[in-house]
Amino acid sequence: MVKPLAVVAVGGNALIQDEQRNSIPDQYVAVMESVQHIVDMVEAGWDLVLTHGNGPQVGFILRRSELASNEVSPVPLDYAVGDTQGAIGYMFQKALHNELARRGINKPVIALVTQTRVSPHDDAFASPSKPIGAFLDEATAQQRQQQLGWTLMEDAGRGWRRTVPSPAPLEIIEHDTIAHLVRQGYLVIACGGGGIPVVRDGQQLKGVEAVIDKDLASALLASQLGADLLVIPTGVEKVAINFVHHNNSGSTLSALPKRKRCCGKVSLVSAVCNPKWKPLLISSMPASNKANRPAA
Repeated sequence: MVKPLAVVAVGGNALIQDEQRNSIPDQYVAVMESVQHIVDMVEAGWDLVLTHGNGPQVGFILRRSELASNEVSPVPLDYAVGDTQGAIGYMFQKALHNELARRGINKPVIALVTQTRVSPHDDAFASPSKPIGAFLDEATAQQRQQQLGWTLMEDAGRGWRRTVPSPAPLEIIEHDTIAHLVRQGYLVIACGGGGIPVVRDGQQLKGVEAVIDKDLASALLASQLGADLLVIPTGVEKVAINFVHHNNSGSTLSALPKRKRCCGKVSLVSAVCNPKWKPLLISSMPASNKANRPAA
């Protein structure tokens, strides 16, 4: 019997409770809280693929690299994404193993380094728009911009953040491997930070310096896997038009069909104004044929 499959996408910001609690131990506390709900889904009979963001964490790695630039070589952005996949994947893998064991559930967990193919011609490379790192006040942001040449943006009224290119995901390279692991009974952690961005050069893959939107990549992965459900936990109560503005209008998810009709509007397509919309739209596209998903 084939169990229903859900892709659950946890945001990197969800692991940072506030500016005073952003250390690795603090992040692990947040991870342990998140896995309670994830294991609840396992108990309810779901197969799961867990994805996660890395916006704050990849920014921390780059900042450490900049501060240490007189001593060691800088870390390229695609390698920084790989670093976060290992570190955050390890946190979730350990926490999930422990919680599953505590509940007496025998289910293996594995974190998989995942690459996501993008187009080398994506317009995003000329217009950095993906916020990473910590929130900064305006004075500090301007200082970093002048000293380090950062591109910055105000993020949802919460402060200023560094921005990097965020090309659209076209293919999750390891999706067949992920599907195989799910069929073997694994809870798979994959596509961390949207996946390590790569481009094809003939038969070869080459890394590019960018950060892919975790929700877009998760929706693409859900489609490639033929998943039954895409879950994007968020601290925002409702789907909202003009998300960062005071005049935003909220809707419950029951209003999704109406909102889908609105998505020709630029304000809805923009990741800045409405970060959760694109993946919701992608997830509504025809998925891979679920009938072809082999039973375990």
